[in-house]
Amino acid sequence: MRKHSILAVLLAVILMGTLLTGCHGQVSMNSFEIPDAFDTSRTYEITFWAKNDTNKTQTAIYQQAIDDFHALYPNVTVNLRLYTNYGDIYNDVITNIATSTTPNVCITYPDHIATYMTGSEVVVPLDELIVDPKYGLGGSELAFDSPAADEVVPQFLEECRIGGTTYALPFMRSTEACYVNKTYVEKLGYTLPDVLTWDFIWEVSEAALAKADDGTYALNGQNVMIPFIYKSTDNMMIQMLRQLDADYSTDAGEILLFNDTTRALLREIAKHGESRAFSTFKISSYPGNFLNAGQCLFAIDSTAGATWMGTDAPLMDISPDKIVKFETAVLPVPQFDPANPKMISQGPSVCIFNKEDPQEVLASWLFTQYLLTDKMQTAYSETEGYIPVTTHAQNSAEYQEYLSLIGTDTDHYAVKIQASELLLDHIGDTFTTPVFNGSASLRDAAGQLIESAVKSVRRGTVIDDNYIDQLYRDTRQLYRLGQMNVSVGKTDLGPLPRTAVILLSALVTVWIGILVYLLIEKIRQKRQSSE
Repeated sequence: MRKHSILAVLLAVILMGTLLTGCHGQVSMNSFEIPDAFDTSRTYEITFWAKNDTNKTQTAIYQQAIDDFHALYPNVTVNLRLYTNYGDIYNDVITNIATSTTPNVCITYPDHIATYMTGSEVVVPLDELIVDPKYGLGGSELAFDSPAADEVVPQFLEECRIGGTTYALPFMRSTEACYVNKTYVEKLGYTLPDVLTWDFIWEVSEAALAKADDGTYALNGQNVMIPFIYKSTDNMMIQMLRQLDADYSTDAGEILLFNDTTRALLREIAKHGESRAFSTFKISSYPGNFLNAGQCLFAIDSTAGATWMGTDAPLMDISPDKIVKFETAVLPVPQFDPANPKMISQGPSVCIFNKEDPQEVLASWLFTQYLLTDKMQTAYSETEGYIPVTTHAQNSAEYQEYLSLIGTDTDHYAVKIQASELLLDHIGDTFTTPVFNGSASLRDAAGQLIESAVKSVRRGTVIDDNYIDQLYRDTRQLYRLGQMNVSVGKTDLGPLPRTAVILLSALVTVWIGILVYLLIEKIRQKRQSSE
């Protein structure tokens, strides 16, 4: 009896160690199959993780959507959890994958979804759901008017495809815009073109640094002037490379960022960083604050941030006495070829996480679809410079009326609507980057190259080939880009976490203990039989 008890304990320890180590990076989950019908006799409680920037209007829109959905499906309760940024959502999802406690529905980015997919069957593929005649987009059994599949803007839906499979629905879309102090540009003797070029931006920015005899900047009479500030340097590098038809990455996940075109761009950017004509959000702070204070001519940020830009911006982080009156122009990001503009498409998407109960997943899918209804799309897009992701909502009478009331009041702030119209006019000029497990890290690396070069040149470092070679090596190592396999969804995640190492070591120790125990028992039995 004693021998069997010891073996039972050892086997239990082995099983526990196996289960715990198995939680790292993988979740056992069956593939989702669409039920024949949604069982309304049962109750479901689903969690919805979303992001807003303490915007009470957006929070109210989410809650109204949840209430309206519950009125249609009284058996489904949706619990909202709000985050202030997408990075926190990403980190919490990664953590919860290991314990099978992911949310049901999550607003996120395709780059992040590609990493979520390292867990087997964690994210639900949507292609079959989208075209399902009963519960798909525009399905016959839906309790609400869902857009048809062909009414989702194709470019936006394509962003949600990873390795040829759709893993999300677009929720809102934006691009980047250059918010310009037109008054100051003209004061310098320049005329704004319809499409900015990089040469124009650099030339005007350098000219804006001229000093008066008293040491202040001649243009604004202040002690501060940062002519050109870019908020997201990852987008800056990615767009510059795309505009030059230069390499960045392949659809299969091959890393091509560290090339000679990138090298030349870093030299040019660093030159203007050294003169202080150019800076970034990470180095200087939010570009809108400098723009509104008359301390910046070109502030590049998302169209979704338009309500923070301009003299009359409804949202602002500076005191009224710091505001400088000027005329604001909203233009596409600078181009190398104005006749062939290229701008990045960005914005949150919605994915669904797999669960053991297919009915629970179907309830999550129904709520996800509800986020694409005209009422929800129009209401949310009116809060910022986003645009609806469906042509149905874009062409709706309500949204068209919203656009027509440009400049009439705070809700129809002119700069915000101009930012939306910019994207509506340039949907065909937008692009996205390949999505794969590790593409989020590659994006971060693209921005880090610019941040590092500008910081270094301001410390007196010479930005030559030796510096850039070392920068490439350091950035590869920092973001572990050298460990990525050239295939979608496969990444060497590096060394195991310390907890996993401890568990595996314990497992090996237990096995050794078993073998030693069995060996001792065998010797003891031989001795007893020989006596």
